[in-house]
Amino acid sequence: MHLHVITLFPDMVSGWARLGVFGRAVSNGVLELSVSNPRDFTEDVHRTVDDRPYGGGPGMVMKAGPLSRTIAAALAQMPAGSPVVYLSPQGERFTQAVARELVAEPGLVLLAGRYEGIDERVIDAAVDRELSIGDFVVSGGELAAMVVADCVARLVPGVLGDPESAEQDSFSQGLLDCPHYTRPEQFDGREVPPVLLSGDHEAIRRWRLRLSLGRTWERRPDLLEGVELTDEQRELLDEYKAEAIASMGKKRIR
Repeated sequence: MHLHVITLFPDMVSGWARLGVFGRAVSNGVLELSVSNPRDFTEDVHRTVDDRPYGGGPGMVMKAGPLSRTIAAALAQMPAGSPVVYLSPQGERFTQAVARELVAEPGLVLLAGRYEGIDERVIDAAVDRELSIGDFVVSGGELAAMVVADCVARLVPGVLGDPESAEQDSFSQGLLDCPHYTRPEQFDGREVPPVLLSGDHEAIRRWRLRLSLGRTWERRPDLLEGVELTDEQRELLDEYKAEAIASMGKKRIR
């Protein structure tokens, strides 16, 4: 899959892209990453990419001309049909489900804005989709672009050493992940749950599923609204709730 990031700070993206799982995938040729800077597509000696907003107000707005030329140049390098995605507070919320939609695309052009945003005419003419990674403010779209790129990349076949890792991540099944443990069996007075040492794969599967459902119920109950639970899942969640309520009662007695 080919990913292209448009940013005023290409070193920020290029540096990150050399590290970890994403960096290995690029080195192995599973992913292709390219970066372009709108300053390279300006037409004045000062390489101006922003100007004051019409109508007044604080801050600056990224100019339409350099951005449009940068997007056109990026698309010329991309597989046909690659969408342009603008990372924007006004966009739809980025979720694992959206990531699964994006990984089906031939490529992605990720547009990272700065300042107060970009000229709306660029969005109207060249942007296919706007995405937001959350209801908070950061200084630019680069962090959001890297989040989207990393999340989508994990779903590309060959990026992860174990293909099941992506399927078992939090949110992949609409639920939060279960707890994980590794050696040693005892640490600081705390032990690994016995079921994980039992060798009973069915019992382990049910334990993990029960804890995944329980954590989602406790921490992100909104996620359960979008999941159609199976009979087994409802049974395990009911067990978890009963244990949680009983545990709360014991704490009150103490």
